[in-house]
Amino acid sequence: MSMSTTDAPAASHSRLLQALPTVVLAIGAVVAIAVLTHVDPNAADSPLPGCPLTWLTGLLCPGCGSTRALHALIHGDIDHAMAMNPLMVLALPALALMALNAAGWRPRPLQRLWPVLAAPKLWLILLLGYWIARNLPWWPFTWLAPG
Repeated sequence: MSMSTTDAPAASHSRLLQALPTVVLAIGAVVAIAVLTHVDPNAADSPLPGCPLTWLTGLLCPGCGSTRALHALIHGDIDHAMAMNPLMVLALPALALMALNAAGWRPRPLQRLWPVLAAPKLWLILLLGYWIARNLPWWPFTWLAPG
């Protein structure tokens, strides 16, 4: 059965909708890189906001230190990035692969990796575990706090 001429625009529209989240993420990444190239979130007079959860409760969320870690990565300082938020630094490649997968890029050698990366339970357990661990006041957990 061949595709009719009315099916082609629908398929094209469907592909565009599928790629939209990745395009939005890519635009957001470009904007974030542009901002963090010129604005230092470590500076006392930084216009970038701090974490509202930490401000309200004193607890560190899984994302605390991510802005400073991204700033460090953009400026080539991997050690400082790891000191700010090691989970974010280590998860960035996986998140990039997930965004590319959502846009339709699925190379054959990575086929077995997609179900693992897309497992919500894995990410939930990882984030909750990290959230709890980085708020524990004992070594080695104190290493997980930004700084």
